[in-house]
Amino acid sequence: MKYLKIGELIMNIKISVLIVFCLTQLLVLTGCQKIASDKQIIIKPACQNLVAGYSVQNRPIEYFVIGTGNDITFIMGAIHGDEPASAAVVRTLIEHLKSNPQLLKGRMVILIPVANPDGLAASTRFNARGIDLNRNFEAVNRINKPEYGAAGLDEPESVAIKELLLKYKPDRIISLHQPFACIDYDGPAGDIALKMSQYCDLEVKKLGARPGSLGSYAGVTLGIPIITIELCESDSGLNEEQLWHRYGQMMLAAVMYPQNAVWNPFK
Repeated sequence: MKYLKIGELIMNIKISVLIVFCLTQLLVLTGCQKIASDKQIIIKPACQNLVAGYSVQNRPIEYFVIGTGNDITFIMGAIHGDEPASAAVVRTLIEHLKSNPQLLKGRMVILIPVANPDGLAASTRFNARGIDLNRNFEAVNRINKPEYGAAGLDEPESVAIKELLLKYKPDRIISLHQPFACIDYDGPAGDIALKMSQYCDLEVKKLGARPGSLGSYAGVTLGIPIITIELCESDSGLNEEQLWHRYGQMMLAAVMYPQNAVWNPFK
């Protein structure tokens, strides 16, 4: 009887070890990681890498969806291909949000690092058909000109952006540009602009709604708060780490609005 009980005890221990092993593997497969230092389980935010459409030259227009909350921020870089720092800032923000899931409680962020992949590849403002995509939206102030497109939303890149806006219905939009070194806004976005300006050296400056721009379309026509960040011309010479130290707090302020940005300079 004594040996029987010992045998049952050993069997129970083996079963317990097997259960713990299976649970650990399940956590890994579902995107969870166990941190050895404090033995807490950190659940990474859901992150999807998707394609919104294709450019004139058939390059994918990639975008990322991070988080699952109801407060939605739409962030876009490089709608003008000769503004490369804008793409670098968005890429760095993607990595920061993936590494800091605590920032995304109740939030979702939609990010397009490069809205104009053909233009970025050619280092030109325009897309492969010579159209300024930021003048190709169906805004009330749109002007039909050869470089703006024969009609609003007649370019695949601008159509892809519009479809994402209609799909996700963001609470605010952040569009990054160069080189005028300021924070512009359209629609009901004045408070967001002031909040973001507290975390960087860029001043809030109204540049005026450009004809057929995303600012005019989203901010005026659709009534979505939209911020146009104009980075400095010299920012093209900075690497991603330098850009993040210069603009990281500002970008987090946009994501976390109206709360204060949580800043970790080492991430």
